[in-house]
Amino acid sequence: MQQAIELIQKYYQAFNDGDMETFLSLLTDDVVHDINQGGREQGKAAFAEFMKKMNHHYKEQLVDMVVMANADGSRGAAEFVVLGEYLNTDEGLPEANGQTYRLPAGAFFEIRDGKVARITNYYNLGDWIAQVDPQA
Repeated sequence: MQQAIELIQKYYQAFNDGDMETFLSLLTDDVVHDINQGGREQGKAAFAEFMKKMNHHYKEQLVDMVVMANADGSRGAAEFVVLGEYLNTDEGLPEANGQTYRLPAGAFFEIRDGKVARITNYYNLGDWIAQVDPQA
């Protein structure tokens, strides 16, 4: 259990540090990524492309982190708050002009061989849109 918690904490520390090399090294090669209110992607290369896009559109820090894991360390979860800035317009979403947002979020993990094998992210997209586009 403790190893799973430490892995998830390291994963998010690398995210907050903008250290994509470390961040990606914590994933299995066949990692499954369930995108919030979106599809499912598989593989480290697809996840790296997703993160490249995200880092272009958004600047985010995760705070108030709580990490949990099951007894055998095969699954974990994290709850946190996203402090973000909307940098560049993301297709199909409101126009970006540096809006800031504060968004509760969570993630679920499957862990295999000491690495993240699946991550499922969740946040309320409607809440995010209301924060960046009050006229929506």
